[in-house]
Amino acid sequence: MGRMLVLGLICFLSCKAQKDNIKAAGEPMHDLVLVDHDDFSTIADYEVRIIQDQKSLQKFYSKINMTRKPGLPVPMVDFSKDMLILICLGEQQKVVEPLLSKLQETAAGITVSVQLIEKQQIENNTVQSIHYPFYLYKMPIIDKSIDFQKAEN
Repeated sequence: MGRMLVLGLICFLSCKAQKDNIKAAGEPMHDLVLVDHDDFSTIADYEVRIIQDQKSLQKFYSKINMTRKPGLPVPMVDFSKDMLILICLGEQQKVVEPLLSKLQETAAGITVSVQLIEKQQIENNTVQSIHYPFYLYKMPIIDKSIDFQKAEN
């Protein structure tokens, strides 16, 4: 019985510590909407960029759809109101998800932290697959420059 109490206390404290680390990354960006996500893209390296026009969005989807039949549909975006943040995570062996938070905002720009949060898998597979996930977020257009910083876990 004593071991169960100690084990429960350790689990409770470790979960609380993880939540504190996530909050410490900066102010959450509440105006982001996940538009698209897939675990298999053709982008092998980590990359974060802004997409502000339909032509650039089409170009990205033509690249990731090169090996797909049928390909992923290109999302409809009103670029007069919104812009997109594209996050390509590169080669991953774990299941991770980006967490974007605002670190600093000045009159000239915004600094955004991109932290990769490991998601727990339901099944314990002995073989870990390699995948190249991407996330596409929509947010209202802002007239400031945006700098991205990858946060280390």
